[in-house]
Amino acid sequence: MRILSGIQPSGALHLGNYFGMMKPAIELQEKGEAYYFIANYHSMTSLFEPEERRKNSLDVALDFLACGLDPKKSVFFKQSDVPEVTELAWLLTTLTPMAMLENCHSYKEKIARGISPNHGIFAYPVLMAADILIYDSNIVPVGKDQKQHVEVTRDIAVKFNMTYGETFVVPKEQIREDVAVVPGTDGQKMSKSYGNTIEIFGEEKAVKKKIMGLVMDSRTPQEPKPDADKNLAIQLLKLVAPADVALDFETRLRAGGLGYGDLKKALFEQYWNHFTEARARRKELESNLDHVHQVLKESAGRARALAQKVLQRAKVASGLD
Repeated sequence: MRILSGIQPSGALHLGNYFGMMKPAIELQEKGEAYYFIANYHSMTSLFEPEERRKNSLDVALDFLACGLDPKKSVFFKQSDVPEVTELAWLLTTLTPMAMLENCHSYKEKIARGISPNHGIFAYPVLMAADILIYDSNIVPVGKDQKQHVEVTRDIAVKFNMTYGETFVVPKEQIREDVAVVPGTDGQKMSKSYGNTIEIFGEEKAVKKKIMGLVMDSRTPQEPKPDADKNLAIQLLKLVAPADVALDFETRLRAGGLGYGDLKKALFEQYWNHFTEARARRKELESNLDHVHQVLKESAGRARALAQKVLQRAKVASGLD
């Protein structure tokens, strides 16, 4: 079983990235042949500073390796180190209906938010399809909100196979039902786009300020909070604290007598403790960047060897070779 997933280097990775994609991906490296890539081609639709892209890409590599990704158990590389994916994207785009792309949720949402559309944003699902198909991926782990991306990939693969003969493995999505939407500091879904993130490896004082600044309601500490499970700090605490610790704070908040300030201090402490070992590993990696670059280079070589075979298969099938 070959598993494929990617993440954009569009800024500092945060708790939403960690619990939504990184942690499940690291766990899946034990269950199949995992291919994970830093989607720097995709970042070009919204990030236009070259040095920032380079820095972000390296930071993503550091973060993943620090959090437990094992390059001996997975193939971990930069998307741009496998340029065959862009060539395959052209082959796929010639069979992709305009209406399919116009109906993609991600495109419509970006337009609704006032983002100026470019061709990259519009054709994003085709490059994503190439990312998936070029490694003969069987399983693509996604959240419910990304299911459509895999559906588009399947549709394109089936159309190519019907037009030119059996060429691509048709992938399946793996919906992570147990992954909750991670709330940001404003209660919306945590996202760099909303500026409401808590970084995985944020600077101590800055993150503490963010957490202590979480907006609570005006009820006094003594008042019972029957809706304690909906409290933003409790929701975040359940992610970073042991289950019994989170339950204890929720019970105390529900009963009354627990102040919001004390709750937020506990949340910061649990967050800080949760990533203690990962922070230490990240510091070690920062002092040995040659190792990090070597991991990416070796993985890219493995990924590219497979990508070249699949691309050649598609070129022969479609009469290009």
